[in-house]
Amino acid sequence: MSAAGHPPTRFHRIHGVNVCIDPSGTQATRVESFANGVCFSREPLAPGQIFLVEIEEKELGWCGHLRVGLTAHDPRSLEIVPEYSLPDLVNLGDSWVFAITRNHNRVTLDAAGEEAASGRVRSFLSDPYLLIEKVRIPRDKLVGRSRPGRYSHLLDDLYRTNVLPATARRSRIGVLYALQPDGTADMHIVINGEDMGPSARGLPGSRPLYAVVDIFASTKSVRVIQVEYGFPSLQTLCRLAIQKHIAHRLDIDGLDLPPLLKNFCKYE
Repeated sequence: MSAAGHPPTRFHRIHGVNVCIDPSGTQATRVESFANGVCFSREPLAPGQIFLVEIEEKELGWCGHLRVGLTAHDPRSLEIVPEYSLPDLVNLGDSWVFAITRNHNRVTLDAAGEEAASGRVRSFLSDPYLLIEKVRIPRDKLVGRSRPGRYSHLLDDLYRTNVLPATARRSRIGVLYALQPDGTADMHIVINGEDMGPSARGLPGSRPLYAVVDIFASTKSVRVIQVEYGFPSLQTLCRLAIQKHIAHRLDIDGLDLPPLLKNFCKYE
């Protein structure tokens, strides 16, 4: 089942005092300090609707990264937006927020696990959908990707999937909730197209739940990415078919394809 028919996602007009929202409501930038960067979705999320952001800008000199989650508080009901999502907003109750860490979506493997990991990578590349319980979302828009460089072919195996570390610039991070049979909801955090599993359980599924994005510390600016629910486009399916037969993106340059299609396959 896909979560279809959702309106575009935007940031709420109520936010931390150090945040500037662009006129479109899709870009949020912390303009000073390292805190007071809490933002909310403009509308409550529907079950299975993902609020997805891409890290656009980083700021050196701070310790800590983006924080995301959900809250049952209507932002308009807050007397003041908390300085921090953790612990301030969470301490208000009915809020569930987690810090995104540099190694959030990495798994340390021994030699015996390398072959199994290789199989998972192939599956990750070839599966056009992310399936979370009964929610199915096209994976292509969920994955943040680096730009190829002169020495990209020398990089480690992460480059084969073109998947960035969780806190890197251009990384994409989203939050959604899935309803359970007992009426509660599970919160899921998605990092570059990978579901981290239920981050919190027992959320009040009958109450409006707003996304929380805390532009904290080394994260300077984020942009909302609109997700198209339903079937992947023919372009996306063609790109997946091509990627299955190459080792890394620079191999695409040697294919007999039009330049525009080459750039599309390399996410440029």
